[in-house]
Amino acid sequence: MSIVQRMASNKASSAALTFELVAKCSTTRARASILTLPHGPVNLPIFMPVATQASLKGITPEQLEATGCRLCLNNTYHLGLKPGQEVLDAVGGAHKLQGWKHNLLTDSGGFQMVSLLKLAKVTEEGVRFLSPHDGSPMLLTPEHSMSLQNSIGSDIMMQLDDVLVTTHPDKARMREAMERSVRWLDRCIKAHKNPDRQNLFCIIQGGLDLEMRRECCREMVARDTPGIAIGGLSGGEAKDDFCNVVATCTELLPDLKPRYVMGIGYPEDLVVSVALGADMFDCVWPTRTARFGNAITKHGVLNMKKEQYAKDFGPIEDGCGCPCCRPVDQEGAIGVTRAFVHHNSAKETVAAHLLTIHNVWYQLHLMGGARDAIIADKFPAFVKEFFNNLYPDRKSYPSWAVNALKNVGIDLFES
Repeated sequence: MSIVQRMASNKASSAALTFELVAKCSTTRARASILTLPHGPVNLPIFMPVATQASLKGITPEQLEATGCRLCLNNTYHLGLKPGQEVLDAVGGAHKLQGWKHNLLTDSGGFQMVSLLKLAKVTEEGVRFLSPHDGSPMLLTPEHSMSLQNSIGSDIMMQLDDVLVTTHPDKARMREAMERSVRWLDRCIKAHKNPDRQNLFCIIQGGLDLEMRRECCREMVARDTPGIAIGGLSGGEAKDDFCNVVATCTELLPDLKPRYVMGIGYPEDLVVSVALGADMFDCVWPTRTARFGNAITKHGVLNMKKEQYAKDFGPIEDGCGCPCCRPVDQEGAIGVTRAFVHHNSAKETVAAHLLTIHNVWYQLHLMGGARDAIIADKFPAFVKEFFNNLYPDRKSYPSWAVNALKNVGIDLFES
């Protein structure tokens, strides 16, 4: 019998969610679990692609499904502006709007406080935006965010939170944002109309102040939402600080709830965050970098616009199981060559389309490989192989990753 740790009581349910903890790494905090949502089961850990405006740029819902994706993101702020709540209500929600039969998670719109800061003003009432489309005013309150997300019909809804970049210098403003996020969660819980079929996740804030993060964790856990997110990261903070926040929060979170670190997408970030005890991640980077002609591989990012690929008739990545890379004689395979992607990357959208399929597949299957390794209790070996592939010279290992992994029992320099 495997030495992998199995929980005596390993399942918890709420009205619209079941979380089953399948296995825990015997060395690190990594977990493998099954998250069952209204539109089907999702294996964790998971990377979630971002379909901001109800579409993943460049690929169809059927092609996204073929990558193995069972949970992707839509953005409440953007869908609230266009097509608007009236259209969402008329069509019956975002699943029907975009032809997606699997699960959806919606951001609350809070992140736009950071990305559209010049257009936004935050008060206790909510966030006043000027539309980036036509400059018209929009007030996003916790109640309106819940109403929009109820209309969208997402399987996981995020609370409206007061978001600041982690490097914000004003500690008093950071505390105000953290405490306001707790108050806004209470308003979101009260305004949520469909708890029997939609799950509301809280978001832990507090910047890089670990004591403030601990305080927020205690407050959010007490509200007993079906899942818990760690927010406000990916704001330019040092990677050591990022890891300290994730490790501090996961240590305080319940075993039988999913843990979502928002806005994380680089492969190294995903693998380290899994080791620190996180389960769910999202980012636009894999799809955005595809549109710049970049392919994500286990040996790093390849810029397919480089002339060296002009006569390279191999697949984007040897051994990759995505439809683009598999030999053309296999069912459902395209058999794309690097030369073809190079030829089209500067002038045709087909290259971005193909690289998006490949990059999404890579991210999903990286997390699938981590999950398999956790269940087999071979996760430390998986992590070492991952970093060895990415950095053949051990001297190049990023110090932040070395330090974070050492704190959970993995020495990257140990054979």
